[in-house]
Amino acid sequence: MKIRVISKETIKPSSATPCQDQTYRFSLLDQLAPPFYVPIVLFYSAPEPDQIFDHMNIYEKLKTSLSECLGCFYPLAGRIQGDEHAVDLGQGAVFVRARVNARLTKLLANPELKLVQQLLPLDPYNIKCQNGLVTAIQLNLFDCGGIAIGVCISHKIADGTTLSTFLSSWAANSRGASKIVAPYLNTTTIFPPRDFQVPLPNNLIKKENIVTKRFEFDSASLAGLKTKAANGSVSKSPTLVEAVTALICKAAMHARTEISGKGGSSTVISHVVNLRGRMNPPLPDHSFGNMWRFAIATIKEEEEEAELHILVDHLRTAIRKIDDEYVRKLQGEDGFHWACESMREVHELMYKGDVESYRFSSWVRFPFYETDFGWGKPVWACISSVPIKNVVILMSSRSGNGIEAWVTLDEQEMAKFQSDPLLLQFVSPPHSSHRI
Repeated sequence: MKIRVISKETIKPSSATPCQDQTYRFSLLDQLAPPFYVPIVLFYSAPEPDQIFDHMNIYEKLKTSLSECLGCFYPLAGRIQGDEHAVDLGQGAVFVRARVNARLTKLLANPELKLVQQLLPLDPYNIKCQNGLVTAIQLNLFDCGGIAIGVCISHKIADGTTLSTFLSSWAANSRGASKIVAPYLNTTTIFPPRDFQVPLPNNLIKKENIVTKRFEFDSASLAGLKTKAANGSVSKSPTLVEAVTALICKAAMHARTEISGKGGSSTVISHVVNLRGRMNPPLPDHSFGNMWRFAIATIKEEEEEAELHILVDHLRTAIRKIDDEYVRKLQGEDGFHWACESMREVHELMYKGDVESYRFSSWVRFPFYETDFGWGKPVWACISSVPIKNVVILMSSRSGNGIEAWVTLDEQEMAKFQSDPLLLQFVSPPHSSHRI
């Protein structure tokens, strides 16, 4: 597959920015967010086998609607200042148009991660050469008439929910919808920023000896997994996300033990929790910015062989701690210290000895498959590879009633993980869940 860039331009907001000083300041939670990008690629097939999209008309319509949408989502049309505490507004989003010398159907039949990565406008994890850019978009035009739209938004200013809201509003504007959701932009007032710098952990990003693979669970397998993880309890029946998280953790822990040849290590499971609905009163879903924290569950060494329902209980207990009282403490004067408090136990375990950490984020509820710019809904939505060990992203599957798990592990551990007997009971076979 060859990709040739046809054009690259800057799209500025169609309306003036309401901020008088042309600056959007980060909230406390923005300050704590990692300096990566939140990526997504949406794939659209041509309407009929013998038809193709009017690529030029689509290109112009996307630019116009993007400009109008940035008028509401104006923080996305800026550049992050050097101190990473604010965004200079009004400079626009980068918009790339590229020609793909390939057929979309062939790519979707057996997706390869390196090819999918090329459909993004930038490397989401190469943070040293983006010059403070907040938003970059790439419109990929396939020879067959199909389309892929790759979007990257800086995680310093937006989370997955904000990305989803932006795409929904941009698509609604593009197709001429009468009702378009505007973002709620009061996050900085709700979580006032503090005067501090958050250093990036050393050796967090690794390009070598780790691999990202996709594992798909269909609706029937999820129902069976949920039943097994409930362990006969009706009142404590896990959610699908809790059940999949427990299964992946158990298989990954088992793989790690097999590779190391020794047990007796503790495990930390951290899961992203959306704060919007956990406040009283709750914030609207379209609240802009980073509105999440990690729920952290610790599996002690004596629980290393714990059954699924035990892992689910630990995870659920940790998630329930992220409530209105927790959020109010984040809003207080000691908000930064409270945000770091949840990591204290983890640091103590690491100081005492061997501990492995697994990070989860669920995008299952995000309506990416409803993103209709005027030519239909996407046939597939995916992320990029994650060059961070032990990271798992959960997304809805193409069918809409399954879950795709994008798992990044050490290469040796991945080889053991993907052959785990318990995992294989529920994951779709390779012919229906291709490696990406």
